[in-house]
Amino acid sequence: MIAHRPVVAVVAGTLMLVGCTGGPDGDTGTRKPSGGGGSTTGEPGSGPSSSDPYTVVEDRAPGTRAEAVDFVRGLTVRPDHFGVGFRRHRPYESDPTEWAVLGEDCLWRRGPLPDRVLASLTRTFVLPAEKGREAVYVSLTVTVHEDTTAARRDMAVSLEEALRCPEQRLNATQRVRGLYSQANPFGEERNAIADDDLAETGEYLVDGEKQARPFDWYKYRLGPVTVAATARIGAGRTEEERNTVSSDVAKGVGFVAAEIDRLAGAGEPSGKAASR
Repeated sequence: MIAHRPVVAVVAGTLMLVGCTGGPDGDTGTRKPSGGGGSTTGEPGSGPSSSDPYTVVEDRAPGTRAEAVDFVRGLTVRPDHFGVGFRRHRPYESDPTEWAVLGEDCLWRRGPLPDRVLASLTRTFVLPAEKGREAVYVSLTVTVHEDTTAARRDMAVSLEEALRCPEQRLNATQRVRGLYSQANPFGEERNAIADDDLAETGEYLVDGEKQARPFDWYKYRLGPVTVAATARIGAGRTEEERNTVSSDVAKGVGFVAAEIDRLAGAGEPSGKAASR
């Protein structure tokens, strides 16, 4: 049995911090009503409202695939969202008309979007290796589903995948194992960010090497939109450094959730029901 790091507790604290502390630009994060309007609640630094998660109201969500592609590409995701020293990795962006699928053989592959998904864009970042510390790789994926029900189903499938495939192959040379999952709906007070969230921890291994490395995964749902991130933390870092990286990546997902909320709230109603 592997020894799990206390990352779930770290994430719980991080979720609270993202709503009430300064962002990467030094601005104070303020929460806005969940209805998607333009006003904020409270004065700067007043902290989040416990009843208002970041969310996307369905009639302000993209209603077509073209709108969804424009939406995910229009999101600002900065490397320093995830901590000091991160930069874009190459290749940087995926094809928004594809997404990652965990096969029956527990191998992740990219495939075409199903009908219930409008767009899915993955961006990748790296904290380069230095002074005996291996690199940290972060992948951030924003997916627009056709409606909130489809997004909820996707969250449920994500939770089930760790049970179906306790060991998963990421690519030709890397795999993850020992995944520990925790799901938090907003109303249970442990989640201060979105309508629902998932967190998983485990370890990843590189073929031909014995040493396991930490692996973290986070996923939030904002109405019909989901945002997820994986973090592969290279060897050579202390426990404190690894926990700091995990916390910083979780904060970064929170910053993206805030941007999704802002961008959707600033847009015009999509007339989604009429377009179906």
